[in-house]
Amino acid sequence: MSVPLPSRIGPYELHLIEAGSFRLDGGAMFGVVPKPLWERKIPADERNRIPLAMRCLLLTSADRTILVDVGIGGKFDSKFADIYGVDSTDSTLRDALASAGVQPEDVTDVVLTHLHFDHCGGATSWNGSDLVPTFPSATYHVQEEHWRWACDPNPRERASFLKENFLPLEVAGQLNRVQGGTDLFEGVEVVVVNGHTRAMQLVKVADEGTTLLYAADLVPTAAHVPLPWIMAYDVEPLRTLEEKERILGQAADEGWTLVLEHDPQHAAIRIERDGSSFRAVLE
Repeated sequence: MSVPLPSRIGPYELHLIEAGSFRLDGGAMFGVVPKPLWERKIPADERNRIPLAMRCLLLTSADRTILVDVGIGGKFDSKFADIYGVDSTDSTLRDALASAGVQPEDVTDVVLTHLHFDHCGGATSWNGSDLVPTFPSATYHVQEEHWRWACDPNPRERASFLKENFLPLEVAGQLNRVQGGTDLFEGVEVVVVNGHTRAMQLVKVADEGTTLLYAADLVPTAAHVPLPWIMAYDVEPLRTLEEKERILGQAADEGWTLVLEHDPQHAAIRIERDGSSFRAVLE
């Protein structure tokens, strides 16, 4: 079950775009949380991997078509597909966009929360032997600090930053390097957090009555709502803890809807306080 997604906020119609699924190690996804606890939430396969969605957000208005994150894409080989259990059987990014009436050339803006391959792989595609932006008319918005972080990666994150996914954006002249938290468009704000990776940007869409937060990897699934449930992938887990407490507190107090990028079952939730922590409201 999921809470209903608002159909419209301000000038934008909202659509969820399912770009397929993949799998990551359950222990890495839940950090210090013991397997008997996290496996009750999302069961693992025989290789200890859990299924994860690649759920993007589409905002359409009279003059803009904005896509938030783009999934893994289709440039990977069979070894990569096997390691990460990539499955596009039910949905691909292009097919899901087409179902919403959007072709690649219609997209005016792509907001990439960060440049780990499962969030930005679909940003580029092969055109013969050339790697080009998948969305030829779009401006791709990435945090300046995160761009520098990804271009010169630390050993811990190096395998997550595949430069073929993002360097062609700069070569094509379609990159906008965003300077910190700011309003990108009318009613669309980016909120910068640093615990998961340096300068990840969450996307907040709001009008006078409704607020939606695309939570990216701050809260990848509903199981990650409680404060201690933090991924081992995070470069600064204690900072993630602080960021979750601040942002989820505001979400609970103000009745925000959160879109969960990776939850295999729950697309959107609301947040309630639970003593000194939080819980997900699923319906």
